[in-house]
Amino acid sequence: MALSWDAFLAAVQERGQYPSRREAERAARIVLGLLGAHLVGDERAELAARLPATCVLVLLNPLPAAEPLGPDRFVWATAAWIEGATEETATGDVGAVLSVVAEAAGEELMRRVLLQLPPGYDLLFGPPRQI
Repeated sequence: MALSWDAFLAAVQERGQYPSRREAERAARIVLGLLGAHLVGDERAELAARLPATCVLVLLNPLPAAEPLGPDRFVWATAAWIEGATEETATGDVGAVLSVVAEAAGEELMRRVLLQLPPGYDLLFGPPRQI
């Protein structure tokens, strides 16, 4: 069963040490949108089914990426979408969101998701780094 939106955001807020739910939601929407642009097929649909309905809309609606972004470029893209973000803060945003996604997905699905992404993404799905 998928997490509730409130539980998802609470986990993101705690891991990202965001002072407000609004900041956690902003990070979640941006990171999930970028991730959704890089996933296709059954893995994207299965991942969406394990996330809250609000995440599903964000994950499934972006246009496919023109080219796959490596992990560093994924972080830079996240920073570009968040006003005032730096590479360091975007790394924390990505880690906070994707670590919650990885837990919701489970090991087997995450293995298949990572096969669709360029090498190095496994580090983005781990615990967020403290900044």
